[in-house]
Amino acid sequence: QVHIVESGGGLVQPGGSLRLSCAASGSIGIYAMAWYRQAPGKQRELVARITSGGSTNYADSVKGRFTISRPNAKNTVYLQMNSLKPEDTAVYYCWYRGDWGQGTQVTVSS
Repeated sequence: QVHIVESGGGLVQPGGSLRLSCAASGSIGIYAMAWYRQAPGKQRELVARITSGGSTNYADSVKGRFTISRPNAKNTVYLQMNSLKPEDTAVYYCWYRGDWGQGTQVTVSS
């Protein structure tokens, strides 16, 4: 059974930084993982994805500001978010093999 644990959300001022963590367990092997976000009244959208081989892709809105990484080649990924904007405010969800984490709130406000 897949188990996904996210952490790292919070309140930050515009221009600040946060790092989200996602640890997934329950499977043997390395798999693609991704971060999505959902703002109030909006659909869930892909933020960043990393393949089993380490290739990454990002939403246009976060390119150059966010970085997804998997430093230990395991099913743990990080999302480093810099130069945060109020429009980045959302619940951020980790995706792993079709399953979702519980979500972590990111609020960017002065």
